[in-house]
Amino acid sequence: MTELDPLSIAVIRGRLEQIADEMDTVFERMAFSPVISDAWDRADGIYSPVDGSMIVQGNRGLPIFVGTMQYTVASVIAGASEVRQGDTFIVNDPFAGGTHIMDTKMVRPFFYRGELFAYLANTGHWPDLGGRVPGGFGAAATDCYQEGLRLPPVKLFSGDELNADIVAILQTNSRLPDDVLGDIDAQATALRAGETRLTELLDEYGPDQVRAVIDALRERSARQMRSYIAEIPDGTYSFVEEMDNDGITDEVLRIDARITVAGEELTIDFSHSSPPCQGPMNSVYAATVSSSIVAIKHLFPDIPINSGIFEPITFVIPDTVFLNAKPPRPVAGCAAETSQRIITAVMGALAEAAPDRVPAGSSATVNNLSIGGVREDGTPFVLYVFLGGGYGGHPAGDGLSNGCSLMSIGRVQSIETLEQRYPLRFRKYGLRDGSAGHGRHRGGFGVHFEFEFTAAEGQASLLGDQAKTAPVGRAGGTPGQPSSPWFRIGGEQVTLPMISKGENVSLRAGDIVCLRTPGGGGYGPAADRDPEAVATDLEHGYLDDETARRIYTHTA
Repeated sequence: MTELDPLSIAVIRGRLEQIADEMDTVFERMAFSPVISDAWDRADGIYSPVDGSMIVQGNRGLPIFVGTMQYTVASVIAGASEVRQGDTFIVNDPFAGGTHIMDTKMVRPFFYRGELFAYLANTGHWPDLGGRVPGGFGAAATDCYQEGLRLPPVKLFSGDELNADIVAILQTNSRLPDDVLGDIDAQATALRAGETRLTELLDEYGPDQVRAVIDALRERSARQMRSYIAEIPDGTYSFVEEMDNDGITDEVLRIDARITVAGEELTIDFSHSSPPCQGPMNSVYAATVSSSIVAIKHLFPDIPINSGIFEPITFVIPDTVFLNAKPPRPVAGCAAETSQRIITAVMGALAEAAPDRVPAGSSATVNNLSIGGVREDGTPFVLYVFLGGGYGGHPAGDGLSNGCSLMSIGRVQSIETLEQRYPLRFRKYGLRDGSAGHGRHRGGFGVHFEFEFTAAEGQASLLGDQAKTAPVGRAGGTPGQPSSPWFRIGGEQVTLPMISKGENVSLRAGDIVCLRTPGGGGYGPAADRDPEAVATDLEHGYLDDETARRIYTHTA
C-alpha cells in the first residue's frame, strides 16, 4: 500500500484539478460556438477506468455535468468492445447518461505506458443538431426524434484518425455545419491537452501514488458528506415545486421531493412527482441525480467534487415519473429548466431541516431562446442565448442580482458578441425593476433583456418556465417576481399561449423580443431590514419612495 502524506495529497489533488481546468480553457478558447466560448456552456473531467465514476471535474465546468458525465463514461465503457490509445467516442444520447441532445460529449480513454489509467471526457452545448426548430428547443416536441440527431456512443476518432463519415453525418444534420467542425476540433484538442498534462503528472509521481491519492480523495469526500448529513436532524422533509406546463398541455408539473435523513445517510424520493409528460420538460435519470447533488452542494460548498459525494445518498426515481424519462420521451427542457426546479425542490425540502443554511427561492429558469434564419448574404445563423436572474436573500445578506442559473456557472454572452454574430440590436439590458422580493435581506434582481430583430425574417423558439410560480420568500420574506417574456410582432405585443414556451414564432425586421427573468425571494420580515440598507437601495434606484413607505414602514 502506498504511503501518503498530506502535502502529496494536496499537491496531486491540485494538479488533477488544474488539468481539468486547463481542458476547460482549451475548449472554450478554440470553440466556434459563442455559447461555449463566451457563455462557458461546457465542462471537462477525469473519470474512473472501471465504472466511469468521477475523479475530478474542472472548477469552471457546469455543475449540472457533475453527475451526468460519469453516467456518460459508464455508457461508453459498457458499449465498447475494445478501446485503444487515441480512440475518442462521441455521444449525445440523453438516455445514455446525458441531458438534452444539444449537450454533446466526447470520451477518450487515457493510457499510461500501455495500461488504461482513466477516461477523459467533456461536454459542450452545440447550438444546432437538427430537429424541428433551430437550436433544438422545440417547445411542442412530442418525442426525442423531433429534437435533433441522437448519437449513441460511437468512435469519432480511431487511434487519433478522424472518422470522416461520422463528421459528414453531423454536418449534414446541422444548420451550422462549419461550427460543428470547429467545435469537434476544440473538444478533441481539449482532451488531448488533458492527456499530455496527466502523462506529466504520472511521470512525476507514478501511477500508484496518483491512484492512492484518487482513492483517498474519494473517501474524504464521502466522509465529509456523511459528517454534514449527520448535522441535519433525522426525519423526513418535503417540498413541491410546480412547473408552468410541458409546452403542450397547460397543466402544472409537480416535482415532489421527499428527503429522509437517518444518521449519516440521506434518501431523496421523487416517486410522488408528476408522470411522464407529452412535451419536452421530461428529465433523464442522470440529470435528476446530478441536479439533486448540485442542490446539496449549494448547502455544503466545501466538499471536493468527486464520486465520493454520491456514496451516502440514495435516490428513488421510478420511471413512472417525468424525472426518469425513457425513449422516446422528449427532453429538451431537461438540462436548463427541469433541472433547476429539481434543485429548488431539494433545497426547499432541506430548508425544513436546516433553515439557517438555505436561502429564499431563486430564479430557476434560463429562458432558453433560439432564433434561426438566413442572413442577407445567404449564410445561416442560429442564435442560442440563456439568461440569469435574482438569487434569494439568505440569513447573512441580500441575494445576488443577475446570478447565473442554479445548475451552471455559464454566463450570458456579451451584447457586443451577440450583435456582432447575429442580426439583432439591443434596446435594453439591465436589472429588472421591482423583481426582487422584500425582507430583512431582500432578493436579488432579475434582468430585462430586450432586442430588435434586424434580419428580413427568422424563427424564434422559447423554452422557459417559472412564469406562473414566483421564487418563494422564506422566514417571513416576500416572493420575487416570476418570469415575464413577451414579443412585439408587427407592432403588437404578444404573450405566448403557454407564456414561457413556444416555437417557430415568425420574426420580421423590427420585431422585438423581450425576456424578463425572475427576482429572488426575500428572507426574513421586511420590518427587520436595516434602515441604512433601505436608504442605500433608495439611493441606487433599487427601491422607490412609495414602496419604501409601503413595505419598509420603519423608514417612513
